[in-house]
Amino acid sequence: MAIADFFLGLAVGLLLLFWQRQRLNARFKQILSKLEVNTDQSPFPLASQISLAIAQQRREQQEMGLELAQLRQILQAAPVGYLQVDDENRLLWCNSQACQILGIPEISGSKPRLLLELVRSYELDALIEQTRDAEQSCQSSWTFYPMSADPTHLSQQSALSLRAYGLPLPNREIGIFLENRQEIVALIQQRDRWTSDLAHELKTPLTSIRLVAETLQTRLDPSLRSWVDRLINETLRLSKLVQDLLDLSQIQRGTLRNLELRPVELVGLIQSVWHSLEPLARRKALDLDYCGPDQLILQADEPRMHRLLINLLDNSIKYSPPHRSIQIKLRLEPAAELTEPESSPESLIQSPPSSAWLYLEVIDQGSGFPEKALPHVFERFYRADPSRARLGADGEQAISLASLSAKPSSNQPDQTTDGHI
Repeated sequence: MAIADFFLGLAVGLLLLFWQRQRLNARFKQILSKLEVNTDQSPFPLASQISLAIAQQRREQQEMGLELAQLRQILQAAPVGYLQVDDENRLLWCNSQACQILGIPEISGSKPRLLLELVRSYELDALIEQTRDAEQSCQSSWTFYPMSADPTHLSQQSALSLRAYGLPLPNREIGIFLENRQEIVALIQQRDRWTSDLAHELKTPLTSIRLVAETLQTRLDPSLRSWVDRLINETLRLSKLVQDLLDLSQIQRGTLRNLELRPVELVGLIQSVWHSLEPLARRKALDLDYCGPDQLILQADEPRMHRLLINLLDNSIKYSPPHRSIQIKLRLEPAAELTEPESSPESLIQSPPSSAWLYLEVIDQGSGFPEKALPHVFERFYRADPSRARLGADGEQAISLASLSAKPSSNQPDQTTDGHI
């Protein structure tokens, strides 16, 4: 009887041991599956496989730590600022350039702090939210005004022109690259100031030369007056260029004087400008082909409109092949938001609405801009490749467009449109 009890107890113990071993093996397999280890092809026991997998995971973690440290060293030495925030806009890490640009103090402790507590820049906070919502790279430019807790340093702080690029990261974290553009802005301002000062300095001697030439014009022999006339014309041309430089500087600084609006008959102004340029057009046997209303009156700054037309037509004459025509199209189109769909350009001329778009197109037969020059056509003093021929191929066209916003008046007679630019 005792022997039977012994074997029964032994059988129960072996069953419990086998059951516990199976549970342990299942647990080991579960751990190995999380470690992405294939247990079917390994000749080692499960415990040994777990030890090897843990050692491999530690090596990979060390390698990732080294890579992270290397990336941080690269970002630390980068000439641009970088900062990283979590999903709650708490600052996780930033390099020395970002600290210097934004005036971030040294962060003590491991607990992240809200970025807005460290940097009072709502534009930066808005860029972070925009990048997180869009889930793609975004950029923004603004003027940053550093703030210091020490009131004695307020006079030493200067505004910075910043440009930032937001980069979405995993777990809704955001990385921000900061570019300090203050030096570039200062160089641009210095260039503009130099241009403006130079233009101001040139106005006085040019005026003196013109006065002397006009005085000599009536005192010289008639056979020599043509030389004085040429001198006066060149002086006027230089004075116009100087005024262009002054106006350009004022436009960029936002200090250009207001437009002096008055009624201008645009069709007659176009004919007047062409008449002044006709000697240049006659050398190349160029004709003017006008297409548009017989008369159009609008409120405009006549001197500036005159210069605009001079620039467009002079450019067309320069680059047109000989024995061709320069076409000027003048047309009215209804403003989409204020005009009924059935309105037509013809009805606008005879019965103008309260608002319309006026389009002025100057079309020549020149070679046009090279495709590589198109992104730069509005840069200051930019010229396309000077080696290109000024006389274009017969089938090519260069089109200069001047879009004007007009507000016609209904109290004008037929075939006359009164507008406002």
